[in-house]
Amino acid sequence: MEKQVILQVKCPHCGHSFMDPDHEVNGQPGIKIDIESESGKGFLWLCPIYGCFLHESDITLKENEVIRFNCPHCHNTLARDVLCKTCNAPMVGFNINVGGKVNVCSRKGCQKHYILFEDANDLINLFYEKFEPRDLYM
Repeated sequence: MEKQVILQVKCPHCGHSFMDPDHEVNGQPGIKIDIESESGKGFLWLCPIYGCFLHESDITLKENEVIRFNCPHCHNTLARDVLCKTCNAPMVGFNINVGGKVNVCSRKGCQKHYILFEDANDLINLFYEKFEPRDLYM
């Protein structure tokens, strides 16, 4: 059985959690984000499993559309000062509770995403959160 990395993320501005236990995506609490698109304003719930691209929205999102992501608590933009290397759309970012950041492309359909760690201890924390110590010796 393959281990999955389930991310717990929060706002890089106000520190509030984006996890929504009332709205599951792929059997896990969804990552709830305020969004704006050509269709209007609404919510997007992302799957918290790293590498999973399932998502749900209460508004219609068009393929290849660039979506604006905002914190549902402080309403600040989640756009980073970096563009996607695949499609040139703005990247948006969330802080990971165990340290580090995850960046995802804001274009619907683009699957570019990555995790950044500023401190090696953040990476070690995520590693130990994914694997129980007994798994390391088997």
